[in-house]
Amino acid sequence: MYYRFFKRPVDIFCALAAIVVFSWLYILVAVLVKIKLGSPVIFRQPRPGKDEKIFNLYKFRTMTDERDENGELMPDDVRLTKFGKFLRSTSLDELPEAFNILKGDMSVVGPRPQLVRDMVFMTDEQRWRHSVKPGLTGLAQVNGRNGITWEQKLSYDLDYIKKITFMSDAKIVFLTVWKAFVKQDGVAQEGMDTAEDFGDYLLNSGKIDEYTYNNLQNSAIELMRQ
Repeated sequence: MYYRFFKRPVDIFCALAAIVVFSWLYILVAVLVKIKLGSPVIFRQPRPGKDEKIFNLYKFRTMTDERDENGELMPDDVRLTKFGKFLRSTSLDELPEAFNILKGDMSVVGPRPQLVRDMVFMTDEQRWRHSVKPGLTGLAQVNGRNGITWEQKLSYDLDYIKKITFMSDAKIVFLTVWKAFVKQDGVAQEGMDTAEDFGDYLLNSGKIDEYTYNNLQNSAIELMRQ
């Protein structure tokens, strides 16, 4: 009943309330991003949503566009500034996702929308996570976020979609606020400034070979062109 009839109205109410109540924070962060990181202030990136429909995820940018002498983007650890790390650690970079929720691309709670190039490396079972709308936060985010393995994250996503209730969603929201602003844990993987892509993880851990890796990466590129 909750999932079919009430989850969407709750999402709309929460997104609107967040935008209105924290409008001053949106403006403040936008101005600081403009000053410290430049334009565009909003970062858009294709992500797979419900039924694997691709949509553009909105975030405040956290990296510069610094490039090397060949015009290639510098590594993440160079482009991710101290200010960018602060935005990520507090999840303030994700404030614009409230507009994704209003549009209907996302829900407040659900499996986090991963990259398209992550999706193509998932098994058929793992891709069941896309049978519901992705969320601003989810069960994996309150159980380690990027501090747990990819297999654990995807397992939590599948656990979540088995039984979606108002109380479980409310608990996840409460724990998200606690972990983001009090504990500030699991934002990045140990020894890395950003989370490792699923395909890179599988390749680096020897779970797939380079041929499979390249083929699936090309599949992701084709999906984003459609």
